[in-house]
Amino acid sequence: MRQALMDAAKVPELGKKLLVTVGFLAAYRLGVHVPTPGVDPSALTAFFQSQGGALLGVLDIFTGGGLSRLSIFALGVWPYISASIAADLLTHVIPQLEALKKEGEQGRRKINQYVRYATIAVCIVQGAIMLTWLEGSTAPGGQPIVPIPGWGFRVLTLLTLTAGTVLLMWLGEQITHRGIGNGVSLIIFAGIVGRIPSASRNMFQLLRTGEMDILVAILVVVIMVGSIGFIVFVEMGQRRLPVQYPTRTVGRRVFQGQETHLPLKVNTSGVIPPIFAQAVLSFLAYPAQAWDVPAVDRIFSPFLPGGPLYIPSYMLLIGFFCFFYTGVIFNPVDVADNLRKHGGYIPGIRPGQRTAEYINHVLTRVTLGGAAYLCLVALLPILLSRQFNVPFYFGGTALLIVVGVALDFIQQIQAHLLVRQYRGFLEGRRLRGRRG
Repeated sequence: MRQALMDAAKVPELGKKLLVTVGFLAAYRLGVHVPTPGVDPSALTAFFQSQGGALLGVLDIFTGGGLSRLSIFALGVWPYISASIAADLLTHVIPQLEALKKEGEQGRRKINQYVRYATIAVCIVQGAIMLTWLEGSTAPGGQPIVPIPGWGFRVLTLLTLTAGTVLLMWLGEQITHRGIGNGVSLIIFAGIVGRIPSASRNMFQLLRTGEMDILVAILVVVIMVGSIGFIVFVEMGQRRLPVQYPTRTVGRRVFQGQETHLPLKVNTSGVIPPIFAQAVLSFLAYPAQAWDVPAVDRIFSPFLPGGPLYIPSYMLLIGFFCFFYTGVIFNPVDVADNLRKHGGYIPGIRPGQRTAEYINHVLTRVTLGGAAYLCLVALLPILLSRQFNVPFYFGGTALLIVVGVALDFIQQIQAHLLVRQYRGFLEGRRLRGRRG
């Protein structure tokens, strides 16, 4: 990774993209420390320390500490992710959205515009629920988190939180278009990495006070290192389908047949399923946290961490989004048609519909393994926390996001460097066609 960054820094174009990416991420980290008005910081800190092992502690990791400070980025990019989930689902349900998607770049821009509007709506709903809950919450000593509640606090803070999420959405789009990598994923990545120092200090504090045994701490570190190796191993894993191209004659030229392969990644969907699953569960858990209503608590409290439906729902959502997103980005019918048009075929499989069915069959089995892998990695910190009764945030989804985004970031840098090498090879050379 370090060598790839050093090579990229030597290329002016890539160096500029890296500076843009780092600059926007630095702006995000600065914004995390800008608090919203009307909140008592000491009471809020004490409250989150008492709630660190619950859903709020998990959400605070993914917002980079913005939630525990109630900063302008307290909602993070989760409203945008929730709106994107809804747009992806509705694209397959509403014919008008499906037609827009097939229009190409112009249709995608229109859908992205709808996603932005939906993000603002989700911000208003989630922000209103959060502020209502904060007004009724107190620190362990009885100190109110919001000293002066009322509509003035709600309106001002809601506008601030909504503007903060819109700014984050804009930062993510700028990173995607002007920098390197997926902007939203890198923002989540920066938030998780930014919490590592404080989490490490908390771990040493638990060791110093005797709340955590030294053997448990060593086991946690070993599991984290082993999880990183396991994640890298699976993320690089592929199921390669053999593909053959027969000898062809085009005009006077004869193209010899060749053998290649069609790679099917074990985890085609990447880090999207656990992120989407976490976003959906967070949205479901908001009412139970915000409203002190027995009927609402009975409906939504099972989806909180520790609830009976949390782990089953988490696994089902990961599996659903794994298959859904794989189906969105990989269409076996289109792959089979492209193979047939170029004369390629899978040995023993008839071209056309049979090839599409065979690819779909293999892809389903591979995706099932990928979904099981994502569930295992995502549930690891939950099971360890319950077993040893200690917070274990930097495993599971957080670790998967960090490793997955880092791998994708390095692969994009290497792709840029490879394109640069081809350009350098062709630069200054005159390619002459064959004279008749």
